[in-house]
Amino acid sequence: MPTLPHLRPPRRDPAPVRPPVSADHVVDSALYVGGCRRPDSCPPAEAIAQARRNGAGFVWLGLHEPDESELTVLAEHFDLHPLAVEDAATAHQRPKLDRYDDMLFTVLKTVRHVHPDEPNGEVEVVETGEIMVFLGRDYIITVRHGEHGELRGLRKQLEADPARLALGPSAVLHAIMDQVVDDYLTVAVELQVDVDAVENAVFGTPGGSRTRDAERIYVLKREVLEMRRAVSPLTAPLRMLAERPMRLVPPEIRQYFRDVDDHLSRVNEQIGSFDELLTTIVQANLAQVTVEQNADMRKISAWAAILAVPTAVAGIYGMNFDNMPELHWRFGYPLTILVTLGLCLALHRGFRRNGWL
Repeated sequence: MPTLPHLRPPRRDPAPVRPPVSADHVVDSALYVGGCRRPDSCPPAEAIAQARRNGAGFVWLGLHEPDESELTVLAEHFDLHPLAVEDAATAHQRPKLDRYDDMLFTVLKTVRHVHPDEPNGEVEVVETGEIMVFLGRDYIITVRHGEHGELRGLRKQLEADPARLALGPSAVLHAIMDQVVDDYLTVAVELQVDVDAVENAVFGTPGGSRTRDAERIYVLKREVLEMRRAVSPLTAPLRMLAERPMRLVPPEIRQYFRDVDDHLSRVNEQIGSFDELLTTIVQANLAQVTVEQNADMRKISAWAAILAVPTAVAGIYGMNFDNMPELHWRFGYPLTILVTLGLCLALHRGFRRNGWL
């Protein structure tokens, strides 16, 4: 009997190895058990595997502007929803809170007030950034876009309070949102100073540069608009975290979100008052410009009327007619000059009395 050749399974190419998360994009990564940070450091994939294997603790991973491929690798280890991963890889997202089966995805806008004496600060502006947060039962991943809004100081503060960290990843989410809203309050105070300065310039300095005032008011309106875009959409997500029961947010953490929501409401009120006040200042500035233009036109019209008198006299006596008795009269010239000057002085006095000059 002929021997059958040895049957081998078809050769398959090995699965492509996805690159790990670059160290340049990892700000910090740690496993917390019982509110304490484990001293031994390990990659995020090993840390989350260890937490799930032991059934205790959670992983806090901080990233700064990672690539979409790196977030895809993390999604496989942390079971992240692909729609949330896609949003986190793309900046310029609107503040929101998305609920998935076993995770929450939150987008926060960070703000910073840039002064003219800082680099790239020719005018005062509100610079914005973003923090995306993946929240699960045993992990919290923060993805930061922008050069400000760092969380290293916040991490150190939480690590100094193990009892707070022992409450789980939702306690970290509350601390992040609390810091972001506190930054809103800080920027609102600085905006108040800017608005007061513009108000004093418009109403307290007569004869100032109205064009320059209009430019400053426009910049402030842009600042307030940037703040409104960051603050207003965050109201609904905070209300959800503060009022609606969620599996990933214990009741003892939910009451802390109410305090953050109260601070956010105060910032919203301040921004609304800034917008109304700036609108009033714009209208007042335009009214002042109109009044100044009318005053200038009155002055021009008054001087034109005064100059019209010698112009008319010169036009009449410049026609060079022979039968004009004043031409051959000895006192014709001085009398004409005196009458012309008298009429000009009378017009000048009348215009000054009426406030035109």
